[in-house]
Amino acid sequence: MAQKVWFITGASRGFGKEWATAALERGDSVAATARDTATLAELVDRFGERILPLQLDVTDREADFAAVTEAFNYFGRLDVVVNNAGYGHFGFIEEITEAEARAQLETNLFGALWITQAALPFLREQGSGHIVQVSSIGGISAFPLVGIYHASKWALEGFSQALAQEVAGFGVKVTLVEPGGFSTDWSGSSSSTSEPLEDYAEVHEQVAAARRARLGAAGDPAASAAALLQVVDADEPPLRVFFGIAPLGIAKADYASRIATWEKWNDVSELAQG
Repeated sequence: MAQKVWFITGASRGFGKEWATAALERGDSVAATARDTATLAELVDRFGERILPLQLDVTDREADFAAVTEAFNYFGRLDVVVNNAGYGHFGFIEEITEAEARAQLETNLFGALWITQAALPFLREQGSGHIVQVSSIGGISAFPLVGIYHASKWALEGFSQALAQEVAGFGVKVTLVEPGGFSTDWSGSSSSTSEPLEDYAEVHEQVAAARRARLGAAGDPAASAAALLQVVDADEPPLRVFFGIAPLGIAKADYASRIATWEKWNDVSELAQG
C-alpha cells in the first residue's frame, strides 16, 4: 500500500498521539500539530524528517491555513487530514457563560472548519484525500452536563455530512469518527467546567451517577489506531463509524425513541402542512 501523508491536529496526547505514532510506525509521514511542539519531541527523535511538528492553536484561522500550507509544501501532498483537536466542557446549560460557550465552539467546531477549508483546495487539486472529523457518540445523542459540547459536535456532524456530498465528485472522502468513552484526557486536565448553580446540586449528583453507569469501562486509545488505519485504507470508507462497544446501543435506543415520537405525532406534522 502506498505511503500516506497525514495532517493531525491535537497530536500531543490521546487519540492524536496514538494515531500519529501508528501512522509513522508503518512508514507514513505526519504533520503533527500541538499548542506546544515540545510535546512532540519523542516522535521527532524516533522518526526524524517523516514528522513535521507544527505549533498551532486551531482557533486561529490564519494560523490554520498557514500550517496546512506548510505541511503541503513540506511533503508535497496531503492524503489524510484528521481534525482531532478538541476538549470537553462540563456544565448544565443554565450554568454556561458566554465565554465558555464561545471557547468550546471556537475549538471543537470552528477549528475543524478552518482546517477543513484550508485543506480542501489541495485535496481537490490532487483529486484525492480523506478528511477525518473526530466527533463523538455525543455528536448524534445528548446527555445532561455536556450540552455545549454536544452543540459543537452536532454542528460538526452537520457540516461534515453536507461536505461529503459537496466534494465526492473531486475524489475526496469524509468520515466522522464517533468514539464512546476512552481513556484520553478529554474529561481530565484538558476539560473545563462551569461554576455550578446550587439549585442544580441534586440533579448534578443524579447525572454523575448516571454517567458512571453509562460509560462503563473506558476504551484504550492505543487500540483505536488499528481501527482508524482500517478506515483510512478502505476504498470506500464510511461517512460515520463508531469507536468502542457502547455507542451502537446508545444510538439504537435514541433513534428508536425519535422515530416512535415522530410517528406518534405524525398527524400533527401533516396538519401543520395545511
